[in-house]
Amino acid sequence: MKTLRLILGDQLNAQHSWYQKTSESIVYLMVEMHQETNYVKHHIQKISAFFAAMRAFANGLMKQKHQVIYLKIQHPMARKPLDQILNHFIGELSIEKFEYQQPDEYRLDEQLNHFCANLSIASECFSTEHFFTARVELRDYFSGKKQWLMESFYRLMRKKHQILMQGDAPLGGAWNFDHENRKKYKGEHPVPPAMIFNNDVSEIYREILSEKIDFFGNINPEALSWPINRQQCLEQLTYFCQYLLEHFGDYEDAMHSREKYLFHARLSFAMNTKMLSPAEVIQKAIETFEQNSHKISLPQIEGFVRQILGWREYVRGIYWAKMPEYQNLNYFNHENKLPAFFWTGQTQMNCLKNAIGQSLDDAYAHHIQRLMVIGNFSLLTHLHPDAVDAWYLGVYIDAIEWVEMPNTRGMSQYADGGIIATKPYISSGSYIQKMSNYCDNCRYHVKEKTSEKACPFNSLYWNFLEVNRTYLQDNPRMSMMYHQLEKMPAEQRAQMRERAQKIIQNPDAF
Repeated sequence: MKTLRLILGDQLNAQHSWYQKTSESIVYLMVEMHQETNYVKHHIQKISAFFAAMRAFANGLMKQKHQVIYLKIQHPMARKPLDQILNHFIGELSIEKFEYQQPDEYRLDEQLNHFCANLSIASECFSTEHFFTARVELRDYFSGKKQWLMESFYRLMRKKHQILMQGDAPLGGAWNFDHENRKKYKGEHPVPPAMIFNNDVSEIYREILSEKIDFFGNINPEALSWPINRQQCLEQLTYFCQYLLEHFGDYEDAMHSREKYLFHARLSFAMNTKMLSPAEVIQKAIETFEQNSHKISLPQIEGFVRQILGWREYVRGIYWAKMPEYQNLNYFNHENKLPAFFWTGQTQMNCLKNAIGQSLDDAYAHHIQRLMVIGNFSLLTHLHPDAVDAWYLGVYIDAIEWVEMPNTRGMSQYADGGIIATKPYISSGSYIQKMSNYCDNCRYHVKEKTSEKACPFNSLYWNFLEVNRTYLQDNPRMSMMYHQLEKMPAEQRAQMRERAQKIIQNPDAF
């Protein structure tokens, strides 16, 4: 039976069972679709890295003698919607069956479901054979429960897959060591240089320009730092385990202006494109821990495992359980537009200048920069979650909607009203000072609340509590903050509200 198999740009799993055998009757189709470059404005490094990885994957299939049709971004057919592309090749090749793997974005899932429902030939959808969980596993686990806590799901995953376990008990007697993963980096341990691949994507870059694809961010097309094939991804995994895992947990929440990567693995692009599987990443890390337990402590490996086995699987489960309603949630009814400095990095707030500037330069920021600097500011200044969502989805190399949206709209912006987070993740400048060196060279003073030199986060934070009292005052995790607010003099509270409103009305002035 002549079969057409579609491979999407984030389905680069060379270990998939599809590829165990070759067949002249099976044709694989990969397309650099304008549909995918244009549905949101992307960082130029993200577009380039995806295309480079897709091309490397297609070349690998061809070397294995698989039948592959690959359309580059300049091909006229690549400008058409996915359904038209598929109909063209189904007709041209006299295809008798269409097959595809489960998309990880809701819009693509709907598009392909609709396409198959109107096909006159047979069709079949396959697992991507990547995740630990099925789409519905989290939904079924939490069915009937009031709160969908990541911690309880994480423990279920640990037990089910027997990861860092001793029988039914967690290794070391504790399920997580989050309290030990919050150290500020002060230079105690030299940070090994980041693994940089310097991939030449000049040809891809020229093709993107020629097609007038709208993008933002910076790139050196002769030296793209990200891995673009499985071998490079494996090298990056090995490098992390050998040189960075030892201190990962301690400093996973730290931020530093001169050490943008610190001890982070930078494996999320490799995993989210499926060039690496979460199972092999965890296995390699645990093997390294077990072989080097004299220098790699349990909190380091547990913190890493929790990010992948716990959080990554959890947010995917939330996404599929709550879509499509989730994409429109706006709990606080925020309406403000993004400041211009989200596109330039030009602001006098040093923490935002570093975090956003790094994002524009490298298509990368780690989770605390995304959550407690950029996301914190976005929430405190009432930015519309749609705009925040689109920016995060576009700017980061690893951002695919299933992982970006729950992290941004849910965890960061609390727009889901507490489905993911039990309280808004907001802070004054004190948290940023505690976890970074950003405040050291900032024009604003982190200890001040109301003067013209006061850290903007301070007045924004207390103002947020004031204006959202009806939403938050009954939340037990917020009671201490409201108690502190009540103890402040009325004049000081009024001054903070006034300063906060100036910042909210014109954030680019700060």
